[in-house]
Amino acid sequence: MKSKFRQVALIGKYHTAVSAAAAGSTRVALEGIAHFLGSMGCDVVFERETAATAGITGYTMLDVPAIGSACDLVLVVGGDGTMLGIGRQLAKHGVPLIGINQGRLGFITDIPLDHYRDALTQMLGGDYEEDHRSIMEARVMRDGDCVFHAMAMNDVVVNRGATSGMVELRVEVDGHFVANQRADGLIVATPTGSTAYALSAGGPLLHPSTPGWVLVPIAPHTLSNRPIVLPDASEVTIALVSGRDASANFDMQSLASLLHGDRITVKRSQHRVRFLHPRGWTYFDTLRKKLHWNEGN
Repeated sequence: MKSKFRQVALIGKYHTAVSAAAAGSTRVALEGIAHFLGSMGCDVVFERETAATAGITGYTMLDVPAIGSACDLVLVVGGDGTMLGIGRQLAKHGVPLIGINQGRLGFITDIPLDHYRDALTQMLGGDYEEDHRSIMEARVMRDGDCVFHAMAMNDVVVNRGATSGMVELRVEVDGHFVANQRADGLIVATPTGSTAYALSAGGPLLHPSTPGWVLVPIAPHTLSNRPIVLPDASEVTIALVSGRDASANFDMQSLASLLHGDRITVKRSQHRVRFLHPRGWTYFDTLRKKLHWNEGN
């Protein structure tokens, strides 16, 4: 069977320092996948930093924006954190992503490394499930100017300082006042992010096809301050009223320090992330495995 995808890129976990043993293991895995892709008729491209970290040579090397412009498919080898970073960068290009997990099964990197051959043989031939995920566009506004801009695939989190007390946050939706909230912080999560920090803070699970955000307070001062699901067409604004050393985190991968009066605006991006999964995949399968539902029954 030949692949319906001609130009395929491989991206691994490259932003974190790794030991020589880990780099060697990653190199073996990536070169094995690359060889398999070649046997399926694919032209294989490596992300430049991935190749440099793993010590891989002999392939075309491109940076992530060039991969988005040139490639038909991207295989991300790593964990959910790696996929979050790549998904944000490639969403505007519309290139589909497949996640191969080197460790435990991930929520969005769902193909175990040991089983990639069976899964990819069918998927490269065109037999797969397609899954589109919304992402958020966020800005930190200060005195009318944008001082920080970021995309988020999981969540935008406003947090108190590590050694300070609660923050007070003024929340608006589409310009309408919702409440002043005193809490350790506030999470605005996508359906993808509803299984991340928002879940540990008591938020609900949202199916990926749900066109909504979930607004989840972190340890609120008022116990009646509960999570709320909002339409993702809404613009959420969070203003820092009081609290020291507060910050805004975007997918826990970029951070902005906040001053009193700063306003964080969150809205839906015009772009979406495209995931491909093996035929028969469902979101509920992932939930059962990751959350250990039905165990002991």
